[in-house]
Amino acid sequence: MLEWLKQPGFFGTHATVGADMSQLMATVFTGLFVIGWIQARRRRADAHHWMMLSGMIAMLAFFISYYLFRQLGVLAFEGKEGFGGSEALYHNVFIPLLITHIILVVIGLVMAVYMIVLGFRAQLIEQGRRILSDRVLQTTWGKIGIIFGALCVPVAVYLLYLVTADRFRMGRLLVWVGFLALIAIVFAVEMTIQRLWPDGGQRHRTLGRFTMTIYCILFVTGTTTYTMLYILYPGKIG
Repeated sequence: MLEWLKQPGFFGTHATVGADMSQLMATVFTGLFVIGWIQARRRRADAHHWMMLSGMIAMLAFFISYYLFRQLGVLAFEGKEGFGGSEALYHNVFIPLLITHIILVVIGLVMAVYMIVLGFRAQLIEQGRRILSDRVLQTTWGKIGIIFGALCVPVAVYLLYLVTADRFRMGRLLVWVGFLALIAIVFAVEMTIQRLWPDGGQRHRTLGRFTMTIYCILFVTGTTTYTMLYILYPGKIG
């Protein structure tokens, strides 16, 4: 599988299959999010819910598999070798753009998890219709501790199994620690934001606009990075 992903891509550029799949999936995710956003503007709550939920779950699965496990796509190169442009363009344009993209990926992952949870918490179903609740929506550190502890237990059991089965790898530990850290950040975000917007519906609308902006910028930076790496200034990738 990994060898196949390193083969020349299907878009006809200098990219690998993995990089082309990354760009394709990013386009699909962004399209789902935009359609879901349009449905929300038209008050079609059910269509909005399923579009956004499907897009975010698929995006999370994709980022975990590609950015954490496979390390493919635009992050697969190492140093200047992966970029065929000038030194000035590399340091003054490409690297800042790539750093921005990586930061947005992290923010996007946090917001994806947060918005999935918030979407379920803030919604009500009345007479078969899905609506946003206007009630105060808050939680406590005690509840968060219980939930986080419940998540840590199976992870710890799994890692213990890997150790006893002599299958433990540092990479796997980092992935699971990163997963728990992501959840912890989401909880910290919730405790901060719920003080600013105690109303669940208002919180969902405000953060929804912020999250959509992040995803659109993420798509633009990712597409620009792809274009520079594999079309305008290809290096020694692949």
